[in-house]
Amino acid sequence: MVYSESVSLQSRDRAVSFHDVTDRVKEIITRSGIKNGIAVVYSHHTTCSVITQECAFDMSMTGLETLQQDLVNVFEKWIPAQRSEGMYLHPGRKALDFAESVGEDNFGCHNTDAHLRSSIIGRSVTAVVIDGSPDLGEFGRIHFIDWDQTRARKRTLQVMIIGE
Repeated sequence: MVYSESVSLQSRDRAVSFHDVTDRVKEIITRSGIKNGIAVVYSHHTTCSVITQECAFDMSMTGLETLQQDLVNVFEKWIPAQRSEGMYLHPGRKALDFAESVGEDNFGCHNTDAHLRSSIIGRSVTAVVIDGSPDLGEFGRIHFIDWDQTRARKRTLQVMIIGE
């Protein structure tokens, strides 16, 4: 049996957005009626990632869990946020012309860091479903990350459960 649903999310403006989607994924698994199988949690957005991580319990001054803030800090050193034109080769003239043709503003195209971060972290996780629950360990959580800091956006998370 295969069951799927989408979840709508809203990212933050000018900041990396983390969304704990664990409870929503659990609800979708319950609605699926599938007791044993796998759950694939996926983003089709090329500037977003889906990860599993332990609940950190503590919060940073930015409002992120401390493990989330640590991840952002590591990436900021490794792949700095694109704050100026020409910082990365992308976007080039053809990409900017295409973006303009579909109504995207010039600033919104300068999100190379988000594309690079997403390509390294990945855009999906697969969790084993046992007795109608995702096997995430004692403290495991599923997080959707929008790395794009150019503006707030509506995002979509895809969840597909395969099993019996």
